[in-house]
Parts: sequence; structure tokens; C-alpha cells
Amino acid sequence: MTDTSQPQADRPAGWLTLPDVAERLDIPVTRVRQMIRDRDLLAVRRDGVLRVPAELLANDNVLKHLPGVLTLLDDAGYNDEETFRWLYADDDSLPGAPAEALSGPLATEVKRRAQALGF
Repeated sequence: MTDTSQPQADRPAGWLTLPDVAERLDIPVTRVRQMIRDRDLLAVRRDGVLRVPAELLANDNVLKHLPGVLTLLDDAGYNDEETFRWLYADDDSLPGAPAEALSGPLATEVKRRAQALGF
């Protein structure tokens, strides 16, 4: 099992399995899988299991700007792993990584930067 106690640039603070996400969002696991397919939520395989970075959910909802950012990165040709790495790469001009900024006032700036990757 991977240690997730200390957040790093390439790692979220915690992970949720798809059943955990379903429970937090109070929806069936099949709906969580559909959200991943629709690029409303990001999941990557860790230790052989699809997992969602815990901070992509807030107040039992998906972060408001996440689906837009995921769509922009998908349009720019990023796969799920590349999207994950982009979201969790430290950015000196943001407070930490883009994933962290998505839950605050810089979310629009994160979307702008994701959009610029497509050009």
C-alpha cells in the first residue's frame, strides 16, 4: 500500500475507491463510473484499483470547476495519468498544485491554464 499521509506534488492527500465515492455522493457505483467516463470526475489506477483523489470532492460534491478542467485537458490530448500529473504538479504561481487551487478563488485561473494547453 502506498503511503498517502504526506501530500506531495505528484500525490493527493488521500484516495477514495469508487465505492467510497459512491457513498460520499450518495449515488450508485455505476453512476460514479459514468461520471468518470463523462469526464466529470478523474480516477486513476493505483495498486491495481481505480481511485479518486479525495480533494476532488468537497462537501459531498465534485469540485465545481473539475469537469470543465477535465474536458479541457481531454481536448488537449491528455490521458487520465497525464491529467492527474498536471493537476498535482507544483506550480509556483499557484498555492501548490492546480488541484489545490480548484477549491478556491483561483479555480478560474486553473481553467484558463488548462484551456491554453489546447493551443
